[in-house]
Amino acid sequence: MVLAGLGLLAVAAALAVGSVPITVGQLLAVLTGGGDPLHRELLLSLRLPRALAAFATGGLLSLAGALMQVLLRNPLADPYVLGLSGGAAVGALGAMLVGAAAFGVSGAAFAGALLSTLLVFGLAQGVGGWSPTRLLLTGVVVAAGWSAVVTFLLTLSPADQLPGMLYWLMGDLSYARSPLPAWLVLVPALLATLPLGRTLNVLARGPLQAAALGVAVRPLEITVYVLASLLTAVAVTTAGSVGFVGLVVPHMLRLLLGNDQRLILPASVLAGGALLTLADTLARTLLAPEQLPVGVITALLGVPTFLFLLYRSR
Repeated sequence: MVLAGLGLLAVAAALAVGSVPITVGQLLAVLTGGGDPLHRELLLSLRLPRALAAFATGGLLSLAGALMQVLLRNPLADPYVLGLSGGAAVGALGAMLVGAAAFGVSGAAFAGALLSTLLVFGLAQGVGGWSPTRLLLTGVVVAAGWSAVVTFLLTLSPADQLPGMLYWLMGDLSYARSPLPAWLVLVPALLATLPLGRTLNVLARGPLQAAALGVAVRPLEITVYVLASLLTAVAVTTAGSVGFVGLVVPHMLRLLLGNDQRLILPASVLAGGALLTLADTLARTLLAPEQLPVGVITALLGVPTFLFLLYRSR
């Protein structure tokens, strides 16, 4: 309930704060069907879709991060760190360059994220399978490789498209006009993972223990890989490459709530959505009328947290 209230407050702040401040009374008047026409246009056409898109994107990234951290039993696991975001970005940029429609961009982003997943887990295989440490290091290397491919694609981009693509790569919600696709993926994904909470709790103890207790480990791992790729792909196509949300939110919630995935998964969606909504509000108001990429704000929060976790896990 606390996180749900925080999410509502974050969305309300995103609606009220901006170059044209909106009071609580004016906000309620618009939401109940009345209010000034200028305020209605500003809220319903610009701020509300962007706030809902930010919330859904934060929820997607946090849910993907929570699933990856359980799967790898490593608090440093994250779609951004493991290269899933990079693969999705490469797929999306490639589709943009050939002039694909929005559905084609989303499909290419999913294919890139899934390819990145297969690369990471394939290259991390060693004697006795993969270990979380080997997997994490492989993910960092693959992410660096995707960064090189992104640079190559940017050199091929027309000059008039280059500024927008660069801004999008840093995380940008200014063009997220329709939050519906992100919500259409987020809600079913959360509903599908909730029944798996108990099974994921067993898997978090290790694959051998999970198999001994009757868990079908390999199908469950494949399901989590594909789902995390889908969540990351939709987040990337909605807001660009936003980093560290999937790292910070699940880990902090685990410190507060424990390791029960039946609590962590829905809490990650709510907290991640609230965090990215507030970060986007800060990004568009901190240097108004100029807008910062939201990825800059999340990186300022995520990099120190990542270094702290890396220090603790030495």
